[in-house]
Amino acid sequence: MNENRMTNLDVQCAELGCELASTSGMEEKAINAALAVLEEQGPYAMFLYLQARHSNVVSDINTKALNFLRDIFNDQLNGANNILEAIKKLAENLDDLLFARDLLRTALSYARYHLKAKGGGTS
Repeated sequence: MNENRMTNLDVQCAELGCELASTSGMEEKAINAALAVLEEQGPYAMFLYLQARHSNVVSDINTKALNFLRDIFNDQLNGANNILEAIKKLAENLDDLLFARDLLRTALSYARYHLKAKGGGTS
């Protein structure tokens, strides 16, 4: 983690959630499905799922999630050019992978709440 500054990770998760919710074409259905896959199979499977089933939003999600993870795990992700490479690097340390999963879960939950708040979500 970046030790040069104090970081409120919950705020960063909320900011990522807001960014994800404002992605053009984003629907609550995609967020809910991504959360379910994240819980059951983990981050790598979630990003593969999004690539397969939600191609209209996957590029923005991948870019935003990669930037988010780079900000938190900066040194561990050097050289990762895409989100799947980044997750593979994080998987080299189980604690980092589980921490990233928890952060992504929180960000996706915030995205769902942002979509509901702006009336763009469906149950």
